[in-house]
Amino acid sequence: MVLSAIDLIEKRKELWEEYSDIEKDREYTQAISEYLITDEAKSLRREIQDDPSLVIEIFFCIVNKEQETVPFFLNTIQLKFKNVLNQAIQDYKDKKRNHLKFLVLKGRQQGFTSYITAYQLACTITMPNFSGFTVADSSDNTNTIFTDKAKYPYSQLPDILKPVEQTNNRTELLFSNLNSKWRVATAGNKDIGRSKIVNFFHGSEAAFWKSIHLIISGLGQALTKDSIQILETTANGMNEYREFWREAEQGDNNWTPLFFEWWETPEYELPFGSDNERIEFQKCIDSQETKFYRKCFWLQTEKHLTLEQLNWYQAKQKDLKELLDQEYPCTPLEAFLTSGNPVFNAEIVLNRILHLEKEYEHRKLRTGYFKYKYENQMIINETIEFVDSPTGWLTIYEEPMPGYHYVIGADTADGGSDSNTGQVLNNHTGEQATVFKAKMDTDLFAKQLYCLGKYYNGALLGPEVNFDSHPVKELQRLDYKNMYVRQKIDSIGEEVIMKYGFNTNVATRPVIIGDLVEIARDSIELIKDIPTLKEMLVFVNIDGKPQAVIGEHDDLVMGLAIAYYIRSQEKTTIDIKTEQKDFEPEALKTNNNKGGSYSWNVNY
Repeated sequence: MVLSAIDLIEKRKELWEEYSDIEKDREYTQAISEYLITDEAKSLRREIQDDPSLVIEIFFCIVNKEQETVPFFLNTIQLKFKNVLNQAIQDYKDKKRNHLKFLVLKGRQQGFTSYITAYQLACTITMPNFSGFTVADSSDNTNTIFTDKAKYPYSQLPDILKPVEQTNNRTELLFSNLNSKWRVATAGNKDIGRSKIVNFFHGSEAAFWKSIHLIISGLGQALTKDSIQILETTANGMNEYREFWREAEQGDNNWTPLFFEWWETPEYELPFGSDNERIEFQKCIDSQETKFYRKCFWLQTEKHLTLEQLNWYQAKQKDLKELLDQEYPCTPLEAFLTSGNPVFNAEIVLNRILHLEKEYEHRKLRTGYFKYKYENQMIINETIEFVDSPTGWLTIYEEPMPGYHYVIGADTADGGSDSNTGQVLNNHTGEQATVFKAKMDTDLFAKQLYCLGKYYNGALLGPEVNFDSHPVKELQRLDYKNMYVRQKIDSIGEEVIMKYGFNTNVATRPVIIGDLVEIARDSIELIKDIPTLKEMLVFVNIDGKPQAVIGEHDDLVMGLAIAYYIRSQEKTTIDIKTEQKDFEPEALKTNNNKGGSYSWNVNY
């Protein structure tokens, strides 16, 4: 009778379920190892050559959380990762993908390190010329991985499966007859992996390394073109691993991001002591009185978790407190948010994002840009037209309504990778109407703002001027008259000088951010743009200054803060009969200087 790998695994599981006896299991694996070398097992050997990970469930043992030696049967999440990895390997062979690089973000003790280590061990004892390499975040973890998760399972194998050993020490297994090896090291040495060939690289708890870039670059040419590379970790705040993850999500690097929720691990559930305890817990969830119960309500209604799973989660919350979201995250973003000092209420912002993601599944947003005729260095107003395009710079949440007044806060890029942004608000409701974001020259940005302002009934425009005054100058040259006006006292003549545009400085920045913090806390429903909300999540206090974390951006946040601040210079009433405006700003109609002379100054 010809036996397949699945046949052998299922029979091993049956025996373990019936007897739970490690000695009987050893008798079984010994018999299978003897069968493996027979002529009848040729097809089985081919199966293992094609998928070495099959060896794990056929032969390997591991020490479980109760410190008992048990067969290594894959849990649900390990099996899911195995399937993802094997499919990627096949797609690579079929030239459907060009890399095998994975970022794994997960909760505590879901078994990834155990599985990846076992996978490398399986490759080492079955594949000629295999070279595996694992780097851990600390020497203790390095020793644990090598001793407990590799050498112990190896020591439990039937002797017939063990290749000829050349090296078997504290950091390396090397088999001379296969020319295969697996090594471990601790992160921190920039020369790790140099001058060695590696076709399977595993980085354990990579978010806790001092420098991922240094280690990856240190490996350099050691990594083969078809090498499997896995950086798995729990989150460690908005650090370098978060940057890798963000770039992977946006397709800006060759890593595939894989997130695994804690509830995908079946054992993460806890029975109740009594029916009454269960009923009381459900009442607490339904009340949504605390942040934790609101989270549980979302998990129960949206993710369909059982009360037993939530009871387990509650037990972890009591133990971990503020570290719960980092150790057992529900979303990738939540995992990264646990460190730092966020400016905005992360729970409120995150819930808004989740709500909008669900809403936009059923609502198609309009995106595009403005085109126009440009004659004699001027835009012909009658030719301004919004062009629908999936790759456009503008996303419309509310079309302009007759008689409504709008304001636009604009943040000008200050070089580098920053973008020019514009935030349009309905000044009657305070709701976001449109968001503009693009990398373009400032004169082209000004022309798009001009069209955007005209499109929204001659909206009040408030471009930032502290980095680049060119957009304001260009808007004035184009004869856009409804621009935000700020006042400044001339220190010499105590003359009130009126200037176009918003100046973000040490005095105004805390004010506009403070106002936006209040709006996000009390009226988050006004904000409809997910990219803006995501910027708010990575906007933190760094050395006392509110700003985006390294590698992130705050262009949309600053544009929105400006938009809300300048609302006082625009009407909040609805003028049903009013057509598009082209008028002198309200700030210039009255002289509000107290005692000083009044003059108009076009310096910016």
